[in-house]
Formats: sequence, structure tokens, C-alpha cells
Amino acid sequence: MKPTILSQFVVAVVAAALVFGTYRLMTSSARNVIIEHVDKSQAKNAVYTLDEKGAPVPLDFTGVAQKSIGAVVHIINTQGVSKSHVLKGQDEDLFRQFFQQGDPRQQRPSIGSGSGVIINPDGYIVTNNHVVKDAEDLEVTLNDNKKYKAKLIGTDPQTDIAVIKIDEKNLPSLKFSNSDEVKIGQWVLAVGNPFNLTSTVTAGIVSAKGRNIDLLSNNSGIESFIQTDAAINPGNSGGALVDLNGNLIGINTAIASQTGSYNGYGFAVPANLAGRVAADLIQYGATQRGYLGVTVADINEVPKQKELRLSEGAFIASVKENSAAQKAGIKADDIVTAINDHKVASRADLMEIVGSHRIGDKLNIKVDRNGETKIFEVTLKNLDNSTALVPKDRSDNNTASIKDQDLGAKFNKVEDGVQITDLKEGVLNDRGIEEGFVITRIDRKPVTSPSEVVRKLKANTDGAWLEGYYPGNDQTVYYDIEPR
Repeated sequence: MKPTILSQFVVAVVAAALVFGTYRLMTSSARNVIIEHVDKSQAKNAVYTLDEKGAPVPLDFTGVAQKSIGAVVHIINTQGVSKSHVLKGQDEDLFRQFFQQGDPRQQRPSIGSGSGVIINPDGYIVTNNHVVKDAEDLEVTLNDNKKYKAKLIGTDPQTDIAVIKIDEKNLPSLKFSNSDEVKIGQWVLAVGNPFNLTSTVTAGIVSAKGRNIDLLSNNSGIESFIQTDAAINPGNSGGALVDLNGNLIGINTAIASQTGSYNGYGFAVPANLAGRVAADLIQYGATQRGYLGVTVADINEVPKQKELRLSEGAFIASVKENSAAQKAGIKADDIVTAINDHKVASRADLMEIVGSHRIGDKLNIKVDRNGETKIFEVTLKNLDNSTALVPKDRSDNNTASIKDQDLGAKFNKVEDGVQITDLKEGVLNDRGIEEGFVITRIDRKPVTSPSEVVRKLKANTDGAWLEGYYPGNDQTVYYDIEPR
């Protein structure tokens, strides 16, 4: 019996020695190897948020959904059979405004639907301009299925924001939050009425900020969208994008899609911009947007021969005479890097910040001028270069467009653009353009034919930004053209 026990003990000692020796050998030859143990217990709640007391609790959308649904309405826009908002060409293929509309070819009134957000208990509703545009009749349905006739308070095509009103009191409403504090990656909910399916809530995150997708057709369109992957579809236009506290951080406006349905990308007008426009429309009946009086480009749009030192910022291509920017001392070729301590990384950032301020507001604008930092205090003006408020019947949305006789030029197609010929008195000559100038882009988009140049110049009620060159000179030249 004893030999057996002894033999087993010897075997155990030898085995232990072999294991220990092998371990020492392995650790001595691979001392940087770290072996970690993984707890394989099942995760019950992978995502947490904070409750009212600051304690972590499992993430739950039910509370914010319930709070938001009651403040989001369904809007029906009825028009005559001759009117249509169907998008054409590239806009239809790439970036569709998701206002759900009937077939205008049918000989009956055209009926479209969208969404809106109650922002005041007394019945004021913010929505998109393209939801209510040309409406002969507006009907609003609340979450409890009560229906009301609505009247139009005002519109702002530059931001695609509009305000309507119903005759009711003590309505549930949402408050605009500070969209500057929105973070990429934070949870958001989109609330609206896609495909006439009322009171629909979807969840996602903020995918990006400051997106410019060239959705608004003219150069003065203000685009600095919040991008989200929360599912939105035709009919969501004008609906709410809210944070987990139920605060309104944006107005859903567009989707990026080849088909017109959800494809992972949605865009919302940020609350700071939408809120300012809505307040102006309610108080004044017209936007009181302040202007710097400059044309602006992204850094990557600036010709390489300018040899810019910065990779971010808003490049000042030109400064209008007697404008707010000129009076403050800002010059062409300056690069705006911050406004009121908010970083400006792009043209969209500048447009959003300035567009969120009124006539007469003062801004501290930081620029880079040939490597030197300068700060200017700018008092924003209206389009007439004064600080007077704009009356309702003279809002900047109604600026007269350029007429045929105002152009004072003929145009000829050349290999890389359109050349100005036979220049006479008119808006082009007034801006210092000389005969022979080749227009390559208008409002940052290439032009290839004389008819396209004429159409774009006439269509821009707030003017146009021309980019091109003079033959024999490689320098890119910019001109800012104003309507008469």
C-alpha cells in the first residue's frame, strides 16, 4: 500500500514541476503576453441613462415618446389641380424633401401631408415651408384625432421653416433646446407621420452636425443640418427630432435616398436656427435675419494657388460695399475660425450661427488673416445695409429677381464654362465684371450652357455667386451678383 501512495506522490511532484517549468519558460520568452479572464455572465441591460436623481437606470424611450407624441401633429395641404411640388432631375434622385404628395396628373385637388410641432400652448405650430407652400387649405390633426383648420403665419424658404396656427388653447407643446450642445453619438427620437401613419416614433443617434447637402436651391439658403440615422420617411417633414429629455433639438426636413424612402440618413434644421425663425415669424410676420454682407466658401473650394494655411474655417470670397462686415474691417481672403467663441469649421457653421441672429445683433468674429489672428465686432444689418427691422410686406423672401433686361450681356458656351460677350449696362457690368469673363460655377455648382446661366441668375431672388476666370489668367475670380 505504501509504495503505491509514494509512487503517486512522486508522479504529482514531477507533474507540478513540469507545469511550473513550462510556465516559467513561456513567461520568460513572452513577458509582454497578458492573459485576461472574461466574465461570461449574461448582460441584462447593456445601455443605461440617468434618472431625475442622477442614478443610472436602463435606457427607456417610453417617457420621452409619450411626452413628444402629443405635441406632434399631422398636416394636410390641399391645393388646386394645377399646382405641384414634385421634384425634378437630380434633386428627385438624390435628396428628396419628404413631403408626401398626391399625383398632380390626376384631375382633382392635389393633397399632400406632412408633420408639425406645437411650440406654444396657444396653437402655434412649426413645420417646413415645403409642407405648407401654396396651400389653399390647411388641416391639422392632433394626436387625439381632433381636427382644426390652420392659418399660415409666415414662411422662410431660406431655412425651409414655416409657422401655422390653430385656434385652440392649453395644448401640449415642446420647447426648443440649445442645439449647440447636441453631441455626435447621442440618442435622439424622430416623431412624425410617415406615409400617413400618425404618431410614429423611431430612435437613433446623431450621426453628424453641420451638414450642407445643397438641398435649398439658392445661394442664400442656410444649410447646417443635424444628421441622424433615426428612421424617417415621406410624411416626416416638419416633425420633431428630440433628445432623451423631450427637448426639441431639430425639425426633420429631408432624407438622403435613391428611392425616396429611408436609407439610413435624415436631416433636421437645428433648434437654434428653427427657433429664431419661428419667433420672428410669430412676432413680426417676417424673418429679421441679420447679414454680414459676404460671400463664403469652404476651404476645399478655394483655389490651391491661394496657399491657405488652414484646413478648417469659412473663407471670405468677397465683401459687399457698406456691409456689416466691411464696416467692421473684415476683408476678402480672411478665414473665419470662430464666432462668439463658437468654432467655425465650414461655410455651413458660419451660415447657421449668423442666420440664428437678428438685425442689430453684435457678433465677435475671429479671423485668420495671412497667419495673424484678428477679432472684429460686427453689428449685423439687413439687406439694405441698415439696422431697421424688416416689415412683413418687405421680408427678405420677397426680393425682386434679376430680369432679362437687367443682365446686360450675351453668353457663349466654351470648353469649361460659359463666356460673357457683348457686355452692356446691367447687373454684371455694375459688379465690375469685364467682357470675356468665363463663368465656371454659379452658387458653387458647375454651369455648362448659356441658358443655364441665364436661368440660374434669374432664379436667385437673393442674388448669385459667380466663380470663373479671365482667359490668359489662371487666377480664380469671384463676383457676388445682387438682384435689382
